[in-house]
Amino acid sequence: MVQSRLLDIAISEFGAKGLEGASTRGIAAAAGTAMSSITYHYGGKEGLYLAAADRIAERMTAVMGEPIELSPEIATDDAAGARARIHRILGRLADKMASADSADWTLFVLREQMKPSEAFERIYGGVMGQMVRQLGDLVCIVTGHHNVRTARIATITLLGQVVALRSSRATCLKLLERDTLEPSDILDIKARIDANIDAILDSMRAEEQGQA
Repeated sequence: MVQSRLLDIAISEFGAKGLEGASTRGIAAAAGTAMSSITYHYGGKEGLYLAAADRIAERMTAVMGEPIELSPEIATDDAAGARARIHRILGRLADKMASADSADWTLFVLREQMKPSEAFERIYGGVMGQMVRQLGDLVCIVTGHHNVRTARIATITLLGQVVALRSSRATCLKLLERDTLEPSDILDIKARIDANIDAILDSMRAEEQGQA
């Protein structure tokens, strides 16, 4: 479908070059359609950029929506269930950050992280916002913390180690002396992420119980 291909190419071009650097003429040519199609359907470059953000939000929902939206609520006293959900969400996210298939839309999102616009609000308004808020709630359940801000700060650190697989990919490859991440590398990294998650949660729980 031409419109679907157009949006996928737009995501790649905007991710690589930004809103100002990308050429709608080049995007249209690569999609095999006329410039007038962009004007007709999206009103111009800015409209296409926002449509690309909406497309990313849809793709993120397809990837992350199942553990976020369809899983049953975790009881406030189910620390083990909440911990398992945290591992599941971050494990799924780590797989996507490590995959070359996510490179185009993650570059787009990283640009918006650095200089947010209306496009970021559209992306965050989807499963991304649901995911980070749910992680904060789950941290509260696991650790016994009632301070939402403390839990959300912990969520930032938990997410950071996963997002680094994309935002610091070149450094990761240099450290591992690789040209690309091998399946064994990804398994080892995810195992370390899991260990780090448990260490952070256990430390926070001990602090809350006055054992630190």
